[in-house]
Amino acid sequence: MKKNFGKKTFLYPMPVLIIASYNEDGTANAMNAAWGGIHDTNQIGICLDASHKTTKNILARKAFSVNIADANHVVEADFLGIVSANSVTNKLEKANLTVSKSEFVDAPIINEFKMALECKLVSFDESSGYLVADIVNVCADESVLKDGKIDVDLLQPITYDSVSHGYYVLGKRVGNAFLDGKKIK
Repeated sequence: MKKNFGKKTFLYPMPVLIIASYNEDGTANAMNAAWGGIHDTNQIGICLDASHKTTKNILARKAFSVNIADANHVVEADFLGIVSANSVTNKLEKANLTVSKSEFVDAPIINEFKMALECKLVSFDESSGYLVADIVNVCADESVLKDGKIDVDLLQPITYDSVSHGYYVLGKRVGNAFLDGKKIK
């Protein structure tokens, strides 16, 4: 028998996305956002409240990066989520994180995170806080590549558990997409 929990924001896995943008003075800013994922082909959708400094930056610059939080940077990723850039202007510096300018969009990429999506704003619905962006480029550090592809075991992306408020590393491979289902006849 299954237990009912009612309306909750329980979903697994929930990626830990570090959204980076430039402030109006050209300095870099970042925040932790867990409510996001693929929206459509080559697009990402993220729920961001309009009051966030990062949201304001994205609306002004029309670009941002989505850096994938990893097991080696849990403390830094969590810090970026619990401290507001509206009150702490040097969040990245305090977290000891550095940035490089994206080659493709007007946004910073956080060097310590090994994978990032470089994005251009498509739309933002202020009433729902839902943002849609085109993924212009995906970049990954060579240290997380195996046979020229991103290897999830090397990347060690973390997920957020909204039930227990924990961070977890993705687990072991248990199957093969577009192949295992063919066993059923």
